[in-house]
Amino acid sequence: MTKPHVLQMGSYPDWDQSPLEAAYQMHAYHAAADKAVFLAEVGPKIRAIATNGGAGAGPAVIAACPNLEVISIYGVGYDAVDMAACKARGIRVTNTPDVLTDDCADLAVGMVLALARGMVPAAAFARADWTKGSFPLQRRVTGMKAGILGLGRIGLQVAKRLQGFDMDIAYCGRSPRDVPYTYIADPVALAARSDVVIVTALANAQTRHIVNVQVLQALGPKGLLVNISRAPNIDEEALLNALETGALGGAALDVFEGEPHLNPRFLALPNVLLQPHHASGTVETRRAMGQLMRDNLTAHFAGQALLTPVV
Repeated sequence: MTKPHVLQMGSYPDWDQSPLEAAYQMHAYHAAADKAVFLAEVGPKIRAIATNGGAGAGPAVIAACPNLEVISIYGVGYDAVDMAACKARGIRVTNTPDVLTDDCADLAVGMVLALARGMVPAAAFARADWTKGSFPLQRRVTGMKAGILGLGRIGLQVAKRLQGFDMDIAYCGRSPRDVPYTYIADPVALAARSDVVIVTALANAQTRHIVNVQVLQALGPKGLLVNISRAPNIDEEALLNALETGALGGAALDVFEGEPHLNPRFLALPNVLLQPHHASGTVETRRAMGQLMRDNLTAHFAGQALLTPVV
């Protein structure tokens, strides 16, 4: 039996790569020196794309694959996939929700704690400067007013964890939900009543730069911002300006424009906690993500219902 041809947009751990190669004829787009030539050669054979949230599948890639049937994403985000082209051609798209929710929520809370309590500079201080005096006083976390921007799966789990710190929790989303938290429709108003805003929203045209100059001004010089969603949800230029001038108290970020190439302005800031886009970065979750990505491919080629379809 001929193996289906699958275009691979990025690298995977061995525990995913080996079963993928056993089940499919894999074509490593990410490793091709001349990607246009590579696509012209293999595109007509491709029936599926295996990708991740960052690499996605853009218009040129999808157009080069006339027999494409399904795109399986290793991750939750699908903003890097040309969804309009997929809908127009009837191409199915799947992602890996739920399996990474807890790890992302855990890291978000950890980032709040690390930022407010200055845990990273405190560790450096203990190693180098402790004999010279006391570490500067930091911020209390318990009892903070928290704003969650985007109360989806991850946002709900963040809120659940923050309740353990007796936080006063509000959220902003498209509409109110049946939850014991305060609904605020306007992101600026959410920021104005918050000590810390945690961004967990999906990235799309409506949420691009939803954290803008006005939101940052409302959060203010004592306010903290945490982002574990997508970089485009924040106006990075406005954020850098606010951090540099003291208009914002601090930020903890797991995602960046142009990552892994960070804007060097971030590196000079003492009031920012930088993380390498690893909210889902545990062995357990990455194994579960890979399994679900592969299970969606298996279901498609077996003529069964997709497990976690986006469209």
